[in-house]
Amino acid sequence: MGSCLSTPRGVDVTELDRQRHKEAEKQLKEAKVKMATQVKVLLLGSGDSGKSTILKQMRLIHKLPFSPQEIETFRQLVFDNLTRGMKYLLDAMEDMDLKVAEENISHVDLVENAQDLRDNEPFPMSYYEPLKTLWMDPNVQKAWERGNEAALPENLLYFFSSLDRLFDPEYVPEEQDIIRCRARTIGITETTFELRDHQMLMVDVGGQKSERRKWIHCFQDVTSILFLVSLSGYDQCLVEDRDANQMQDAMTIWDSICHSQWFKSTSIILFLNKNDLFEKKIPTSDIKNHFPDFDGESGDVRAGREYFKRRFAKLAQKAGRSKEREIYIHMTTATDTAMLRVVMAAVEDIVLRSNLEVAALI
Repeated sequence: MGSCLSTPRGVDVTELDRQRHKEAEKQLKEAKVKMATQVKVLLLGSGDSGKSTILKQMRLIHKLPFSPQEIETFRQLVFDNLTRGMKYLLDAMEDMDLKVAEENISHVDLVENAQDLRDNEPFPMSYYEPLKTLWMDPNVQKAWERGNEAALPENLLYFFSSLDRLFDPEYVPEEQDIIRCRARTIGITETTFELRDHQMLMVDVGGQKSERRKWIHCFQDVTSILFLVSLSGYDQCLVEDRDANQMQDAMTIWDSICHSQWFKSTSIILFLNKNDLFEKKIPTSDIKNHFPDFDGESGDVRAGREYFKRRFAKLAQKAGRSKEREIYIHMTTATDTAMLRVVMAAVEDIVLRSNLEVAALI
């Protein structure tokens, strides 16, 4: 039933008033339709789990191009990741009682005092040799191998292996550079993607402890949660707390999300992410050293994956809401676009189905 434009007795309604009323009704109707066809996916997880990487991959998958200014920001960020990453490595060496070779000490000050790039400024060649030499320093490499003790950035090997390409004056970031470069997420980032006859609003929030108090502002009208865990974090400390274990922290957050009243009927998709790094790490870092109840063989990648999958599934079951919602678990490598294209297609189906169920259309 349509609504009519009622007016007080004696007040004339002009044709312009009628047109405005008609236009307002049309806009209200369009807003309601949009609300019914928009799905909201909340990206959650502890810091360094790969949430922002997923968001960048989604933009590539859905052909939502990065603007020239965004690409320039990523270019500057790559230089920052090189210099800041080396600073983190040098700081970690102090805690590990390691020192750079005497002939490389002169390079340390340059890296420690690196300035941000200006727009369109090429990578300064004065940094090329110092960064290359420091990266090849034997004790720097020893510190890198012990990176889990200091939560060192995982993209350093990727970027330091490409110094010649990055220091080309004409360098423009490639897709993998954009995916691999890192900046801490502060605040809330919202990105909209077109899915068939729906829009998907993907909300990314900072994962560090100081950012988690902001999560509550995103909890309303959530269709699905995409929760990320770094599989390779089983032996790593947190960036913001070297006494805390990344995997234990992720389990604590997961447990609270599964028990939350906000999400008692919200479908939850769990990505056990960074599977590639996990596979490389397992042969030399025994899960038992950090999770004594692990009963698989040392170095058994499959047993390790299944162990963590069971731990998270058990926490979800403990919440006692299996009849009200579904929990979906995927093993992922967020930097692998081809793999993620397949996984995200499945995720989109889950999200759309959840939205239909909420709307009682099926």
